[in-house]
Amino acid sequence: MEIPIHHIDAFVTDGVFTGNPAAVCPLAAWLPDAVMQKVAAENNLAETAFLVGAKGDYSIRWMTPAVEVDLCGHATLAAAHVVFSVLEKGRTEVRFRSASGDLAVRAEDGVLFLDFPSRAPAACEPRPDVAEALGRPPAELWSSRDYLAVFASEAEVRVLAPDMARMKRLDRAVIATAPGTADVDFVSRFFAPLFGIDEDPVTGSSHCTLVPYWSRRLGKKRLHARQVSARGGDLRCEDRGDRVAIGGRVATYLVGVIRI
Repeated sequence: MEIPIHHIDAFVTDGVFTGNPAAVCPLAAWLPDAVMQKVAAENNLAETAFLVGAKGDYSIRWMTPAVEVDLCGHATLAAAHVVFSVLEKGRTEVRFRSASGDLAVRAEDGVLFLDFPSRAPAACEPRPDVAEALGRPPAELWSSRDYLAVFASEAEVRVLAPDMARMKRLDRAVIATAPGTADVDFVSRFFAPLFGIDEDPVTGSSHCTLVPYWSRRLGKKRLHARQVSARGGDLRCEDRGDRVAIGGRVATYLVGVIRI
């Protein structure tokens, strides 16, 4: 059996080697879950996206090297790029059916925009286990799918050195965020060892929570975000009520074939 594989860097700041790498595997039909999970583990990237469909209408699933997840932004952006540039050249909009509902992606002036659900956070009481895992207590702690740990400055987020063993014992992943400086509205980092990813380079799905939080706090709908991981990535975001738009650029790193 041969499976096409496209290694795409998503939310890049300056071409390949920046942003977040994802594998995209178009399929004629779903493979057994165990096989797809082994492929994702062998790829050893934060996520592998598997697609089945045609004519701008696809089903999508995402797997880390360890587990299947319900939503992934950068791999969806990468999948849309494969549709637009390889599977259906010239198309500029695609719909993905997923565990998180229907997701649309459109291309506009070289930027791909995700249409994702908003996951606004609710304030929660301080949790010593979150502070201990991060290595310092945040100024605020909020909760949605992930914990949202809000710090006072970008510098505090950049110097975080989490204890990943403690982080893995938490009941969910952790977003660390702070106001941006100079050219961005806010910065973030994302830690998810519970799902086999110590730190994700650039995380589209975390912005389902970050965008409504910062939109409300800053009083603006359109936001420029930066994930300040080692690779780094830029995101153009918009709060649309029950949906968020998350935009970024992509770059193809590798195209090949998996043989099983």
